[in-house]
Amino acid sequence: MSSYKEYKEKALQDPVVRAEYDSLQAEYNIIQAMIDARNSQHITQKELAERTGITQADISRIENGTRNPSLAMMKRIAQGLGMQLKLEMIQPTSKK
Repeated sequence: MSSYKEYKEKALQDPVVRAEYDSLQAEYNIIQAMIDARNSQHITQKELAERTGITQADISRIENGTRNPSLAMMKRIAQGLGMQLKLEMIQPTSKK
């Protein structure tokens, strides 16, 4: 494989892999939103840790998907980024 994108596309052709990937989509969305918000402010994990009182190690674990943050922790992260946390429940889109 020449790239991660190609590897991912091939891996997702397997129905078992696709089902597991889809089941984790909400977690991936939260992680990506956190990373995007931090990067858009040009701050490091260490700086976010200082703003929130959450250790840099925990920020890293959240961002790499090995720690599931509580709702209270996500609120602290949002506040540390000068943002408001918004949780939204929507109807899933049908797959064709």
